[in-house]
Amino acid sequence: MIVAPVGTSVLLAGLVGLLFATGTYLILQRALTRILLGLSLLTHGGNVLLMTAGGHAGPAAFIAVDAAGASVPAGVVDPLPQAMALTAIVISFAVTAFLLGLTYRSMMLVHDDDVQDDPEDRRILAVLAFQEAQLRRAER
Repeated sequence: MIVAPVGTSVLLAGLVGLLFATGTYLILQRALTRILLGLSLLTHGGNVLLMTAGGHAGPAAFIAVDAAGASVPAGVVDPLPQAMALTAIVISFAVTAFLLGLTYRSMMLVHDDDVQDDPEDRRILAVLAFQEAQLRRAER
């Protein structure tokens, strides 16, 4: 069995962590363009993680048959991480296209890509702040 060098695995694990951390930071921002970039980095990190979990490179996972007619699966690569990465790429492409449409519509309507607070959220926050102030007064 061929095993990748330990340094490569550590490097790829660090890359996955960096992509996840940067993507999470960007998703928590208010601008839709940063959210879009953060989601892209998160999906790239997930794809690198899946490819790293897939193991070493090797022959395709076709069923090989020896001269006696028995199947020989030794040394082949597991195709499941590759299939999952391909599915993740397709899903991330669709979500990216959707977010690009939202960003474009926001730029055309508001001329800004910042996500605004919902008025209902502000009202609920004000009610909660009022209730907390009443509780503090009642405790005194």
